[in-house]
Amino acid sequence: MKILLAVDGSPYSKKMLAYLATHDGMFSPSNDYTVFTAQAALPSRARSVVGKEVVESYYADESEKVIAPVSKFLLRHGINAKGSWKVGQAGALIAKLAEDGKFDLVVMGSHGHGAWANLVMGSVATQVLAHCKVPVLMVR
Repeated sequence: MKILLAVDGSPYSKKMLAYLATHDGMFSPSNDYTVFTAQAALPSRARSVVGKEVVESYYADESEKVIAPVSKFLLRHGINAKGSWKVGQAGALIAKLAEDGKFDLVVMGSHGHGAWANLVMGSVATQVLAHCKVPVLMVR
């Protein structure tokens, strides 16, 4: 099974990993895992002031701060996952990667906002569910 783990470094991502660790059928070294995080794009003015190399380094560093602890957790459980990141809107990027990468399942934590908060603020989970053609497991 090819599984995409969408993480953002929040306690909800940690909760999702804890859930997986207690479900041996999904949390097996025989599955193929990719850990993915999305970085919000910096404002164009900021990017133009500091330069492309600084911006790319910033994105890579911030992504590594999210992916490294998850990869370390997975390695402790005998799972060697690939890491991946992109810059843009998280929900759209997760849905696109899930489909383009031919994943069997997307697993992510949900912040658990109510309907009103989702209407006002939007939600990565809501965006993924709306656009993803791959099954999604939300851990709350």
